[in-house]
Amino acid sequence: QVQLVESGGGSVQAGGSLRLSCAVSGTSYSPYCMGWFRQAPGKEREGVSTITNDGRTTYADPVKGRFTVSRNNAQNTLYLQMNSLKPEDTAMYYCAATWRVGRDCAMSTLFYSWGQGTQVTVSS
Repeated sequence: QVQLVESGGGSVQAGGSLRLSCAVSGTSYSPYCMGWFRQAPGKEREGVSTITNDGRTTYADPVKGRFTVSRNNAQNTLYLQMNSLKPEDTAMYYCAATWRVGRDCAMSTLFYSWGQGTQVTVSS
């Protein structure tokens, strides 16, 4: 049974940093595409970043230049380094994964496995 577990969330002041982790268990195969998504109360879920198994990345415009996605395939772990945090970054952050190989690894990719989320709160 594949499971994704996020960690590293917390409460920080604007301008601060956090590093989120997503541990994949239940399989020795690295996902082809992994992504970070976030959802604030009263708002729809939005994509944050994606990364392929060979390191190709995408970022949503609001986080470009501030967030960096990475992964350690040997440890089956996904990371999101978040710098220069803003109050509008406040949300529940979820990681997702798919083992289906496709042309793209994007926010619109169909992710089959999801974590339960980790809360990020940024105070002004």
